[in-house]
Amino acid sequence: MQNFEKAAGIVPSHRQLEWQKTEFYAFCHFGMNTFIGQEWSDGTALPANFDPTDFDADQWVSVIKSGGMKGLILTCKHHDGFCLWPSKYTDYSVKSSPFMDGEGDVVKLVSDACRKQEIKFGIYLSPWDRHEKTYGEGEAYNEFYKNQLRELLTDYGDIFCVWLDGACGEGENGKRQEYDWAGWYALIRELQPDAVISVCGPDVRWVGNEMGFVRESEWSVVPSYYAINEFTEENSQKNEGKKFRESHKKMVIDMGSRKAIKDAENLVWYPAEADVSIRPGWFYHKAEDSRVKDFEKLFKLYIGTVGANCNLLLNIPPDKRGQITDIDALSLDGLRRMLGRVFYENLSAGKTASASSELDGEHCADNILSDSDELYWQSGEGDEKPEIVIDLGEECECESIILRENIATGQQIESFEIQYSRNGRFKRLERSTVIGNKRIIIFKKPVVTDRIKIKITSCRTKATLLSAEIYKSK
Repeated sequence: MQNFEKAAGIVPSHRQLEWQKTEFYAFCHFGMNTFIGQEWSDGTALPANFDPTDFDADQWVSVIKSGGMKGLILTCKHHDGFCLWPSKYTDYSVKSSPFMDGEGDVVKLVSDACRKQEIKFGIYLSPWDRHEKTYGEGEAYNEFYKNQLRELLTDYGDIFCVWLDGACGEGENGKRQEYDWAGWYALIRELQPDAVISVCGPDVRWVGNEMGFVRESEWSVVPSYYAINEFTEENSQKNEGKKFRESHKKMVIDMGSRKAIKDAENLVWYPAEADVSIRPGWFYHKAEDSRVKDFEKLFKLYIGTVGANCNLLLNIPPDKRGQITDIDALSLDGLRRMLGRVFYENLSAGKTASASSELDGEHCADNILSDSDELYWQSGEGDEKPEIVIDLGEECECESIILRENIATGQQIESFEIQYSRNGRFKRLERSTVIGNKRIIIFKKPVVTDRIKIKITSCRTKATLLSAEIYKSK
């Protein structure tokens, strides 16, 4: 059996499938750096600096939800070691700050707001702690970290994601800390079995940069060595600023093609996530108020990530009040409105589809036009270049298409074409590579047609589609 055939049989776990459905969610960088105007503070700033004047977690979640996001990941502790919850294992936390007279708990307030407004809650806990004296002392620090991780995983309800970056600097003692990844993973699996472990973890892969640059073919099945933490650390947080954000210039471009996996001993399901900030920095800085990405940039970012088999984690940093600014909120609202305009009318809803082959009656072409996440089309045996035709019933102006593979049974499609009917003949409109969880194609120009054909030009062992939606804008 060739490796591409093995790759075709690799499928996501239940937690990975649920994470994939989240698609677009928020990072909220908030902490000591917000109040002292830095990105990476060193753990010496006094807790008295942390003093939001009008904290409102409900406002965060409302803004994020109105932007179309389905989850929120909070920086519970960044590299400076300052904790946004009253940890029992350090005094360097909100309990030593003026916030709510030392009785506040940002993690609880945010997690409660997420539950109330029905969006998922996740945590970021930096492995690098520049304040903690045991950092660099091996097991002592690993136990300290696990104790804090246990607090976050037991006191704040369901967690959908534990986000671990690769930051690893020297401690005050000049020693580099060896992280107990295996022990940390075991604790997460024990306490929050449905949570994905992202970036330096076995479930979700960092796309490789902080600019939203996604590969033309973003495969979810890749050689297992990409899931080794040392690989992520080596290519992750070495410094702050432009040089790191532009690290896509040296990222591995082909991770999952037949050529890329040909000699790999082991393959894993390891889907990509792009983390990008709405601002130049990750924490709020007033000087960056004029440099917030506008809704058109956010739209391009969304299409280029979510629409290319890569989840999007967009950072929205609250300000010194403890609220998301109107500037950021307006950009997010503009994004939601633009998505609503571009994908205004699903012309294929309620229509019919036919295919060159079907596996059986339960995997028919019409399944791709249903609202079910259980029904899907699968090509028949021996059909190497299957085709599906969607009959719109009448001529319509078509402007975009959204395709989803049935990734529960693996990622199979390597390339495809979109064709449209003109004078009784099909003409090529667009062509692209992988589909995966979602592929969004906005046509270079609108076409008027009564039929759209999806032609699979290359696949691994079979072709599947979960859904196809053809849109007209408003």
